[in-house]
Amino acid sequence: MVKLKVKVGPKGQIVIPKMLRRKYGIRENNQVILEIREDEIVIRGPRSIEETLEWIRERRKEVKGQEARLGDLAEIDLEEEFED
Repeated sequence: MVKLKVKVGPKGQIVIPKMLRRKYGIRENNQVILEIREDEIVIRGPRSIEETLEWIRERRKEVKGQEARLGDLAEIDLEEEFED
């Protein structure tokens, strides 16, 4: 496993080193995926279209085809959701 130390800027921003951006296809204005795990944050490069479609299909199964409505998350405290 390779570990790199990067500095966090005043707005919470980090710079992903160029060699890693190239390797994982991360370009300016791309979006990346932050995976929150028990004691770590994993940054994933952009997904392929096929991966994205599969994720959507799986997510629809999880919510049993229900559509989200505006404000559905308004009453959820995300900080509480991630607490142990």
